[in-house]
Amino acid sequence: MIALGIEGSANKVGVGIVREDGTILANPRHTYITPPGHGFLPKQTALHHQEHLVALVQAALKEAGVTPADISCIAYTKGPGMGGPLVTCAVVARMLSQLWRVPLVAVNHCVGHIEMGRAVTGARDPVVLYVSGGNTQVIAYAERRYRIFGETIDMAVGNCLDRFARVLHLSNDPSPGYNIEQLAKQGMRYIELPYVVKGMDVSFSGILSFVEEAAGRMLADGSATPADLCFSLQETLFAMLVEITERAMAHCGAPDVLIVGGVGCNMRLQEMMGVMVSERGARLYAIDERYCIDNGAMIAWPGLLALKHGQATPLSESTCTQRFRTDDVLVTWRD
Repeated sequence: MIALGIEGSANKVGVGIVREDGTILANPRHTYITPPGHGFLPKQTALHHQEHLVALVQAALKEAGVTPADISCIAYTKGPGMGGPLVTCAVVARMLSQLWRVPLVAVNHCVGHIEMGRAVTGARDPVVLYVSGGNTQVIAYAERRYRIFGETIDMAVGNCLDRFARVLHLSNDPSPGYNIEQLAKQGMRYIELPYVVKGMDVSFSGILSFVEEAAGRMLADGSATPADLCFSLQETLFAMLVEITERAMAHCGAPDVLIVGGVGCNMRLQEMMGVMVSERGARLYAIDERYCIDNGAMIAWPGLLALKHGQATPLSESTCTQRFRTDDVLVTWRD
């Protein structure tokens, strides 16, 4: 069995082709990059996906060396994500399903990240830290659900980093978070920022407001550099994430941590988490930008797992939603 997966919940659109043994045959993607200081809006992002998606399908088939006759199902991102881009990808998925006469499988974006991480790293039953532009959650599996032990109560950590990058007018190529990470390596001074952990949940909006005000004041009087601010912001945000992840490990008795999502590529986050994990005698699993960042293979793989366990999505129910909780998914393919 071979699945083709379509992902386009944010500014990246990708098509992945995966075989049932977990081999990734192809995984091309294209990123919508806006000018420095600007974010990406749903309408323009959807137009970007419309422009590139069919070509990505053709490129994936060519790279994988397969034809439409070899495809067993079309998996697509149901949500969560931005409405316009999600609809664009769902329309193409429905079209291919009818043209090629294969079943559709709707996939939760967050579960896609988790299953991709498990497949690539071999992690069996880890506590998962899922960090991206739109989501921040600490997750563990129990009784056929990915249970959320802690999450952000306002904005996602990736969104916090992206919005501060706009304040500094950093480039969005390849991503604002990546450019913050590189600038933070030059930081020489730690500036104390609010540290907001509420039980197992975290809050980032107040930190962002504080550091935005501090940037205007401290950059003007020369008391801090952009690198100092990026360094301080990363250290504070990541320390909060490490804290709630360790608490979830203690509660679950889990020996492993898996970091997924676009922010999971950040080497400083991996380093800080690695220190905590090693002190507990546990293992850290992380993946690089090929699989951390949104991609089609992370949708194709759980779609194939679901199909093999009798789950398919009727055409009449192949909808999208901007809000789709990780713990809403019945995980039939795990014990």
